[in-house]
Amino acid sequence: MISVFGSLVGKEEIEEISSSIQNQWMGLGPKVGRFESEFSSRLGLSGLVMVDCGTNALYLAIKTLGIPPGHEIIMPAFTWIGCAQAVRLNGLVPIFCDVDLETQNVTAQTIAPHISSKTAAIMVVHYAGKPVAMKEVMDLGFPVIEDAAHAVDSKLDGQYCGNLGTIGIYSFDAVKNLATPESGGLTSRNSHYLELARELRYCGIAKSGFEAKDTSKKRWWQYHVRDICPKMLPNDIVASVGLAQLKRLDDNQQYRAKIWQFYQHELASVGWLRTPVDAAENEQHSYFTYTIRVINNRRDELAKYLLDRGIYTTLRYEPLHLLPIYKSQSKLPISEQLNEEALSIPLHPRLTENDVQYIVDNIKSFPG
Repeated sequence: MISVFGSLVGKEEIEEISSSIQNQWMGLGPKVGRFESEFSSRLGLSGLVMVDCGTNALYLAIKTLGIPPGHEIIMPAFTWIGCAQAVRLNGLVPIFCDVDLETQNVTAQTIAPHISSKTAAIMVVHYAGKPVAMKEVMDLGFPVIEDAAHAVDSKLDGQYCGNLGTIGIYSFDAVKNLATPESGGLTSRNSHYLELARELRYCGIAKSGFEAKDTSKKRWWQYHVRDICPKMLPNDIVASVGLAQLKRLDDNQQYRAKIWQFYQHELASVGWLRTPVDAAENEQHSYFTYTIRVINNRRDELAKYLLDRGIYTTLRYEPLHLLPIYKSQSKLPISEQLNEEALSIPLHPRLTENDVQYIVDNIKSFPG
């Protein structure tokens, strides 16, 4: 079966992990600090606070903003459920807005109708790695939480995504462009948010006496708990993989771009589907997922046709306002249209050229 998502790992990752084991570092240690530093340097960030997953990075980002319970965060309906769960777990209310049909991104125009007296922040998601038009969103006048889980190598006007809004997050799970067993990170140009996030990620423990180098205290093991927060520490095994993946990132991105461009060329003439939008001149894309739109009302048939031929595809994502758990009354026509048309096909660095040709040939052979 050809998987829809995947990562490429090898001896470099094994060597990094092995060195941590040999040095008896499995928990939070020097490799975490190295990854934070090297990732920040690559993207020109003020800093990175690494945590155990991207969803917890979102939870922590929202918590650091200090929004009072009951307030609302406007966010896209067409995104991963973890975005909304992070809002709810902070005692806040997710307000789902629609997205642009061509980019699957929120815009200032899709957000604006949902602004109310309870609005406290806006969450944007750079879908598939194509940057959101951030200036217009920022001009709405609210803190912007920037989910760059798909956009680790994306740029807008020469600046990396994740570093454009008030506070940003990344996901480094096993299928992302920079893949680890599971981890994430938080960044901000506001040093207060970075410092607060670093203190909160270990059950809200600010600093122990030993960490503060205050061993003159009689009981130096005592610590100060700043706030209530889950434990979301990363570890050196995961950071080891991340360090090796950083070295692979440029090559992996070039290969992802090559697959994307091949799909764009080969599928452009298929009349019953629509290909995704390319990056604009002032943008750099991350090519996380390749999402076609099947416009002949036969999306599910195509997915089954490909599955029967060993090609796994998926809907990325089912619109959140349609999930009963959120009890949303919203009518969001574009998200609902995407729910019937959108299909993510395989795009990742483990695909062979034969795999990609096979995928294209089978899409073209579908009796659309």
